[in-house]
Amino acid sequence: MKPNPILAADAVFLGLDFGTSGARLIALNAALQPIFQAQHRFTENNWPEWRIALRGLLSSIPLPLRQVTQSIAFCGTSSTSLMCGAQGTPLSPAVLYNETRQVALPPKVPPQHLAASPSSSLTKLLWLAERHQDAHFFMHQADWLAFQLHGRFGLSDYHNALKLGYDVERLEYPAWLTEMPIARLLPYVLTPGAEMGVIRSNWVEDLGFSAQCTIRAGTTDSIAAFFASGAHLPGQAVTSLGSTLVLKLLSKNRVESAQYGIYSHRCGDLWLAGGASNCGGLVLERIFGRERLNQLSAAIDPSRPSPLEYYPLPGIGERFPISDPQKQPVLEPRPADDVEYLHGLLESLAHVEAQGYALLESLGATPVSEVLTAGGGAANLAWQIIRERILGRSIRPAPHAEAAMGAALLAARGTRLLYSADH
Repeated sequence: MKPNPILAADAVFLGLDFGTSGARLIALNAALQPIFQAQHRFTENNWPEWRIALRGLLSSIPLPLRQVTQSIAFCGTSSTSLMCGAQGTPLSPAVLYNETRQVALPPKVPPQHLAASPSSSLTKLLWLAERHQDAHFFMHQADWLAFQLHGRFGLSDYHNALKLGYDVERLEYPAWLTEMPIARLLPYVLTPGAEMGVIRSNWVEDLGFSAQCTIRAGTTDSIAAFFASGAHLPGQAVTSLGSTLVLKLLSKNRVESAQYGIYSHRCGDLWLAGGASNCGGLVLERIFGRERLNQLSAAIDPSRPSPLEYYPLPGIGERFPISDPQKQPVLEPRPADDVEYLHGLLESLAHVEAQGYALLESLGATPVSEVLTAGGGAANLAWQIIRERILGRSIRPAPHAEAAMGAALLAARGTRLLYSADH
């Protein structure tokens, strides 16, 4: 009988992604190939359920894999925040990534800074601090989950801490932040992938994990999904063709623009610049439905340019690559032939994508050399051919798009090994 390749691994690296509706785990072997996966659907998206999901996912791993797990990393939703007491127990429900809070920001906070947003980590910290005077620790979702395993208080990573106000270029908190009364609650910030500590003894005794298993600083779900794509060279980009159009470009230079909602995450020695258009697949599904969309796409001749021009917004307003809160959708004229109509819409979306990358390049980002595609639209071959023609770049589907895969790669290799200017 042949040995089970899953149970024969001599080293395992775990990535866990906690998203909006559930959590997912992926285990990699020493060759960085997935050998085990599990998921947990939330009944409620908040910390009591996260704790149940964490234990359930780790318990589901076959014991031989747990015994040789070398490191674990988490990714969570950006700016999902908790205020905790002296023992790390949350003092109230988490404030989720998509929740906003209205607070009076101190005058020293730069008005155009990401941290000034009503949905930022800093805004949530200020709001929570007003309600919990006895708080000891502020944690992001990924911070708190990692804390459950390593037991050390007050640690974060510079991806999650960006919207807290952390200066990712200088690798320090700015003076305007450290001078605030809430400075005592700020976490110590590590490089994503850096060692936070070894796994606590209760996980070793209860579930059989190695006492040498390390917990590594995590990241956000969107950056973990970029890691999963395999893009690692300056000029490689990932377009997510989901309900909206999200562009991420790995660059040697940091680019920022509050006007267009563009900011850069640090990735080792490189920068991950990104922007998001409101255009995307949501409009296509509203007009055609998913099944009809697939049928029509198969009938398109993608090598032939469409004479139709649209701007497929689902509603009023756009920020990237056009900054216009009053921008109107352009979905007409609609030809009698739905194949022609879809052809024009797909081509128009490709022009939005091309304009987005051109804007990033004009701000100083490394020019695009290759585009990988993630999201539901990645399987649309006609759209890929149209995009290649309009972008003038090689386009291919990303081999992996799961954020848990990116977190597992982070656990195995760390950000500095994944992203270096020496590549």
